[in-house]
Amino acid sequence: MEKGRIYLLIMCTFLSAPMAGQTYLKPFYSSKTPETIELLRIETSPQSTTLYLSVENRIAGGYFCTDRRTYLYLPDKTRLRLTKASGIPYCPELHKFLSVGEKLQYELVFPPLPEKTKWVDVVEECGANCYAIYGIVLDNELNNRLERLFSEAAVKTPGENITLFSQFLKENTNPGVDGLLYVNIINAAVDAGNKVEAAVWYKRLVSSDVPRRDVYIRLLNDKGIKF
Repeated sequence: MEKGRIYLLIMCTFLSAPMAGQTYLKPFYSSKTPETIELLRIETSPQSTTLYLSVENRIAGGYFCTDRRTYLYLPDKTRLRLTKASGIPYCPELHKFLSVGEKLQYELVFPPLPEKTKWVDVVEECGANCYAIYGIVLDNELNNRLERLFSEAAVKTPGENITLFSQFLKENTNPGVDGLLYVNIINAAVDAGNKVEAAVWYKRLVSSDVPRRDVYIRLLNDKGIKF
């Protein structure tokens, strides 16, 4: 009887414990700006969400800062505001790079994510030259699958990649990565010289409910792809 009470006590303590933290190393994302920014990892816990990033300077006299109005956008379009930045000044204070090629590593801390959040956007809302990373995948299994997908695509022809990416899109259940898949399908069709197929997928993207759809359309348009 005593053992039964101890077992019950242990079970109750376990069930009431907070969720353990999670780390995502170089998670996949769908789009980013500027090109020089890199997402190194994300750590989540019941207390906070921390993004570890770096940015490379590519111009003489370059500088960088982060606006206090930097947010994590959740799939339901609610947002979590930046609570702390480390290794980088808040604008209008500046980190002034000493040389071209210099990298600045910094951390952004936000409130904890709701349970089972599978993707987020990080967006700096400022006057000009703001940074953003869209469709960050918070699912290590999906990140591994995406790693295998792009490794396979690297050795296939553009024509084969149309099928490869479209099949993955069909099976995908994480909307945060849909924009990335659409862009790669359309790029593969253009590279294959198949303008009809590229136009079909472009129009599907335009009429879809893909999160941040306009970002991906603009990304394609900037490359001269428009139907």
